[in-house]
Amino acid sequence: MTTPTSASSPGRPPGWLGAPPGATWPGPGARLGGDSNPFVAFRTLLWSHHRALATGWTDARFVDVVRRLDDAVAEVDGHGFRTTPLVNQTALADAMGQSGGIWAKDETGNVSGSHKARHLFGLALHLAVDEVPTDTTLAISSCGNAALAAAVVARATGRPLAVHVPTWADGMILDRLDDLGADIRVCERRDGEAGDPCILRFRELLATGAVPFTCQGIEAPWTIDGGRTLGFELAAELTNHDRSPTRLLIQVGGAALATSTVCALNDAVELGGPSILPGGRPPLVAVQTEGCAPLARAFNLVAASDDTEAAIAEPDGRYMWPWEDPGSAATGILDDVTYDWRPVVHDMLLGPTPGGPVVAPEVDVIAAHRLVRAHTSVSAEATGTAGLAGLLAARRDGCVDAGEEVVVLLTGVERA
Repeated sequence: MTTPTSASSPGRPPGWLGAPPGATWPGPGARLGGDSNPFVAFRTLLWSHHRALATGWTDARFVDVVRRLDDAVAEVDGHGFRTTPLVNQTALADAMGQSGGIWAKDETGNVSGSHKARHLFGLALHLAVDEVPTDTTLAISSCGNAALAAAVVARATGRPLAVHVPTWADGMILDRLDDLGADIRVCERRDGEAGDPCILRFRELLATGAVPFTCQGIEAPWTIDGGRTLGFELAAELTNHDRSPTRLLIQVGGAALATSTVCALNDAVELGGPSILPGGRPPLVAVQTEGCAPLARAFNLVAASDDTEAAIAEPDGRYMWPWEDPGSAATGILDDVTYDWRPVVHDMLLGPTPGGPVVAPEVDVIAAHRLVRAHTSVSAEATGTAGLAGLLAARRDGCVDAGEEVVVLLTGVERA
């Protein structure tokens, strides 16, 4: 599958996926909600659409492929892709004393129960445009929401999928992966190896000709393309509500979610004109847990360097290396390496609205989960509520005031 050799904008770091040439904001329709399928509503901003037209497809053909694949996803998972809600969580804000307000974008009702399916469906569109043979093995390293999303989309598109999982993977998730026809490969740690053994076995399979079907942009750059639909929706919804929040808190594991969101928000501001986010996009606050915070460590090291841009471009090892013994109730963000760290650190240090990371103590991870369950109707797991844990920590550290209006992403459904 073709990789985006020229997708990054000038002056952007490695891994940054800007808008394709000639991209246009969809216009008033998108601001008012537009098509309920984000891959149709925001197609003029997607690289898959741009590349399809460049190879001779018509816009109508692209839309037809999106709807056909979306129907197939619905047959597998019960529903296809639809705009997810952005809700003013007043009861939650009151319980936390956040007088400025808390807006939460709820991804728990998305395909397979999380935002991960956006990434994988975006990849599936690129596979279709590139005419990758349907018998080519797809590969992913994951034991949770990303694996489930990949299995749903792979099943819907009729493609074989190998899933590399750790020895401690949840039995319920493994059963669902098996039901979806995934080839489950349990990966044990080997003596003398550093890093995630699932990633190592995954990369070994790629070397034999498998195609990465993952939410890690460093492995599958086009995965950011599909994830950008979440950021486009967020820009449109904030504009619809006439809100200008001061912070955007996003939980970070591999960082594809944060990368996709800030790439999309920047594109929305640049291409949407003065009517889109007239107050500007909110600064990013990347949230990690104290049990696994390689991104925060890299941010601090890069910020202290003599040449920030040069530091961000450095190969992994000097600023980013595996975290030892990751652990947290937020299991979905325990990536021992933050694979897509460069765009996030660049955005927080050198972007149009600089922000910064926050490391949440485990007590805040647990408290945030309880607060969301008690004061909202969102059934989100601890990983999905970890952005709110960052707000608790940032408030305590004096980095965010109670009077600020903030946005969090609730990204993974509670599976019981």
